[in-house]
Amino acid sequence: MRSSVEIFNIRTRENRIVWQTEKLFEAPNWSPDGQYLLLNSDGVLYRLSLAGDISVDKVDTGFAVQCNNDHGISPDGSLYAISDKVEFGKSAIYLLPSIGGTPKLMTRNLPSYWHGWAPDGKSFAYCGIRDQVFDIYAMDIETGTETRLTHGEGRNDGPDYSPDGQWIYFNSSRTGQMQIWRVRPDGSGVERITDSPYGDWFPHPSPKGDKVVFISYDGDVFDHPRDLDVRVRLMDPDGGNVETLFDLFGGQGTMNSPNWSPDGDEFAYVRYFPVG
Repeated sequence: MRSSVEIFNIRTRENRIVWQTEKLFEAPNWSPDGQYLLLNSDGVLYRLSLAGDISVDKVDTGFAVQCNNDHGISPDGSLYAISDKVEFGKSAIYLLPSIGGTPKLMTRNLPSYWHGWAPDGKSFAYCGIRDQVFDIYAMDIETGTETRLTHGEGRNDGPDYSPDGQWIYFNSSRTGQMQIWRVRPDGSGVERITDSPYGDWFPHPSPKGDKVVFISYDGDVFDHPRDLDVRVRLMDPDGGNVETLFDLFGGQGTMNSPNWSPDGDEFAYVRYFPVG
């Protein structure tokens, strides 16, 4: 066994196994209609049905067959965002119809890694690396205008919007240790949210706006590698009531946005098993 796709209910504190496979599958997105999860494996995307019999269907992503685990579903379910490097040799962000089709290039500044949709579906947030500096950016989908929200204060990564659109949560190493922060969509009002001995990554606010789920590595781990023992943690939007829900063997690709169920009671994740 390599990958176990699972769901955790934050109200009942129960988890259930959805599907297991010998292949590496990563980064489940929960569809807005609640009917399927979107995952990546071997450079392409797959839909994993949650309705009736569990089944996996490959998504037609056109020429984009080197997708990484930075992908997502628009709030209305009509579009997929992907991060793929076939065209330029570096990760670029594309949009394509959720039924499959030809990807449309969105980011001309590279590399760029998609991370989160705005609740109104009109923009998205992502990590861009410019001259080896990792920062948070947002893009208006209609105009293609790129807005820089952070300015080289350490490494900034993993942005995701609050459900009211008032905040973008992200992780930053600006104080030396990777922690969770948030910033207004115009780049103002940056606030630190976690102050922990761990390396905190990839905050995902729930659709109800009452909780944020994230991953915590041991404090001495650099970056966000796969195949390590990590903690899945939960907190209030302001950083209060932090708790560890469970430990697992995972890391990069364990969670993605949007990974919450539409009702905000559950989230999807992937548990890995060691190779060999």
